[in-house]
Amino acid sequence: MNTKDYTLVAVIAALYAALVIVLAPVSFGPIQLRVADCLIALSAALGWPAVMGVGLGAFIGNIYYGLGVIDIVFGAIANLVAGAIILKLKDRLLVGLLAGSLAVGVIVGGYLWIYFPPPDIMGLNLPVWLGMIISVVLSSIIAVAGLGYGLVKALKAAGYAE
Repeated sequence: MNTKDYTLVAVIAALYAALVIVLAPVSFGPIQLRVADCLIALSAALGWPAVMGVGLGAFIGNIYYGLGVIDIVFGAIANLVAGAIILKLKDRLLVGLLAGSLAVGVIVGGYLWIYFPPPDIMGLNLPVWLGMIISVVLSSIIAVAGLGYGLVKALKAAGYAE
């Protein structure tokens, strides 16, 4: 890593944390759409600095909201895992983005039920943890695979990424 990489980590972390904080009403809760998660997709285009940036950004953003240590630590881990998966599968971008979305959903949804009542998903009487995982996976697909795909494609088209 060089100075450019460290700068990229800092910029992505700051942008992620800022988006989470500014959009806190939709970034936190039993049903959430964390728009900042679209930045996880940058791992495919910008490599390890993006992976580390979204991990650090989640750590900072989750400290702000203050759900607890579990959310602060495992939210950051979820982003690190998702970013690493996306980086590994960057040549199959959509597959990588969907796999990264699944990782975020399973990790975050796996503990979020501790903090919030379960979302009612189409009137199904699902176990609390399963309802939360489904909710977070679906929102992650929208942010990471949907918005993130467009972001990566735009960066590549503009010549800012390979």
